[in-house]
This record gives sequence, structure tokens and C-alpha cells, in this order.
Amino acid sequence: MKFTILLMLCSIVLLCLMILAATVFMPYRGLAKNFPKDVQEALTPRLDEIDKQPKVPRIFGGVLIVIMCILFVIVFILGGIDGKKNGFTFGQLLVRFLIIAFGTKAFDIIALDYFLLTKTNFFQRFFPETKGLAGWKDFGYNRKQHLAQAVVMLVCCCVLALIFII
Repeated sequence: MKFTILLMLCSIVLLCLMILAATVFMPYRGLAKNFPKDVQEALTPRLDEIDKQPKVPRIFGGVLIVIMCILFVIVFILGGIDGKKNGFTFGQLLVRFLIIAFGTKAFDIIALDYFLLTKTNFFQRFFPETKGLAGWKDFGYNRKQHLAQAVVMLVCCCVLALIFII
């Protein structure tokens, strides 16, 4: 169980680093799609100017995000390899993967969506044109997105558990 919690903490750190890299180095439409509607609208002029911005920071941010995504996959692979080595059953592997995935999702919802978006001005420091918008206080604006991600995560965890059982 300790190793599972360690893997979950690693995935949480990677998620935070990905968000930081996307925010600081490469503000792009994909990041903006995760914001409330009024914030997306306020960011439209900036997003329309992205192609005119220096490419080096965006390339650096993209490389960082790719590296972190690969590390995120490695977290699950390490969990599967360790489970296989220790004779885990399908159910045990599934529980491990679910703890990692849904622990990270819970952190995303509680710490990032609730605290970072609605209680701090973190993103407004990087996107000053969005200061004071009501969307920053609208916790739960992306419920459907989280539910869809949860379904996909459940399916992926089942598939991963099957892969490592075989």
C-alpha cells in the first residue's frame, strides 16, 4: 500500500508540474478549454496572438509537458511491474491503479479546481486580462468533464490491470 500511495503522490506532482509548465511556458487553447467560459472569452485575443509570440518558450513548455506525460505513464507501468512481481491478482492491480488515478483526480478537483482556481489568483497573475471575472469563483463549472474523465480512467485502469495480469 505504501508503494501505491508513493506512486499516487508522484502522479500528483507530475500533474502540478504539467499545469505549471502549460501556464508559464505555453498558454495555448487546450489549457484555456479547462477554464470557465467567461475566462476563455477574455483569453481569446491573447490566444489569437499565440503564433506571433516567441516559439522557444512554447517549445520548451511542450517538451516539459511531453516529458511529464511520459513520466506519468511510467508511474502506472512501475505500479504494474511491482504488482506482477509481488503476485497481485487482477483485483489488487485494479485497486492500485484506481487509487493512483482517482487519488490524482481527487487532488485535481479539491486542490486545483477548488483551491487554485477559486481561492487564489494564481492564473490571474499569468493572465491579467481575466482578473475579477466571475468564472474564477465558479467551482464545479466543469463537472461533466470530470465525470467523463472518471469513466475513461476506470476503463483504462481495467485495461492496465488486464495487461499486467497476462
